[in-house]
Amino acid sequence: MRFADIIGQDDIKRHLIGTVKENRISHAQMMLGREGYGTLPLAIAYAQYINCQHRTDSDSCGECPSCRQISQLAYPDLHFVFPVPATGSTKEKPVSDTFFRKWSEFIKQNPYGSYQQWLDYAEAGNSQGLIRVDESSEIIRKLTMKSFNSGYKIMVIWLPEKMNSDASNKLLKLIEEPYPMTLFLLVAENSENIISTIISRTQIVKVPRIADADLCAGLQRVAGTDAAKAEKIARISEGDFCKALEYCSQTADLAQNLDLFIKLMRVSYSYKAPDMIALADELASLGREKQKALLAYSERMVRENLIMNRQLTSMARFTDDEGNFAQKFSRFIHPQNSGLIAEALDKASYHISRNASAKIVFLDTIITLARCLRMPA
Repeated sequence: MRFADIIGQDDIKRHLIGTVKENRISHAQMMLGREGYGTLPLAIAYAQYINCQHRTDSDSCGECPSCRQISQLAYPDLHFVFPVPATGSTKEKPVSDTFFRKWSEFIKQNPYGSYQQWLDYAEAGNSQGLIRVDESSEIIRKLTMKSFNSGYKIMVIWLPEKMNSDASNKLLKLIEEPYPMTLFLLVAENSENIISTIISRTQIVKVPRIADADLCAGLQRVAGTDAAKAEKIARISEGDFCKALEYCSQTADLAQNLDLFIKLMRVSYSYKAPDMIALADELASLGREKQKALLAYSERMVRENLIMNRQLTSMARFTDDEGNFAQKFSRFIHPQNSGLIAEALDKASYHISRNASAKIVFLDTIITLARCLRMPA
């Protein structure tokens, strides 16, 4: 992958190229930003630029053997670690190598793919993807091996926040005292879930949201979206190309989240116990990651409805279907209850991620929402 293939992020590209040209490549760097901002593509393009045999002042050549191998995620000195589910025959020792063929197919199809999309592609079911302690042993083993091409050995760790504490602690010393010509590229979305000692030993590269104009151009180039539709989608996607592609294709998950959000708000407002219990059962039957995705979507919808409630319609970021619902619903979201609703949804997401009983969590959340939605403005 070349820098030219990445949507927007020109300042970050210049920074990364500058570290190579000025020979100041930090041994451990963290690309920090949403998956849809291009953190993983930037890490891969950076690795390709470092190893390119005929790089220019602005990009890798894309033609030399190293570039061709990296574009296929098959370069022998470029290693990848990512969250894997504990399912089926991999339950005893699930590591990235076991899933690498499937993961490489997924990333080559969609380098901006999300964690949830990867789990769906891997057919993980209700299993969460984690980076376990056995993975750290594999990382150490690979990096102790001699370099194939006498250049950098690069270890890309996608979503290190999914690394459990045993794996993190085992890897810490290697990041602190790396082998010569070894580069760690951590691609993270949420640094709060990474142990502080690892963060303190990495150089953080904050990757911002993609500018709307760049996102619009990217949708036209990658997805073949017409200019008018691309401009509208770019505006509601919050600089996230993965989310923009979802809006562009109107995936089933996106439509389902809107339907469930509408149902959640209506049932909560109705305050009818049988309906509330039935909805809690329905939401509890979803997979854990889909439950978290719904709660995150609901938080966004609450925020956008508050914006519309305050008569800032031009700033609200909705699809047509979302906007149609918000026309009537936004009057129920106001400064007196929006913070409480967002807090309830965030609390529910936390408890779901901690393996609490989904039925109890959602029933409690619905009751809280019922009280909040009936608060006077």
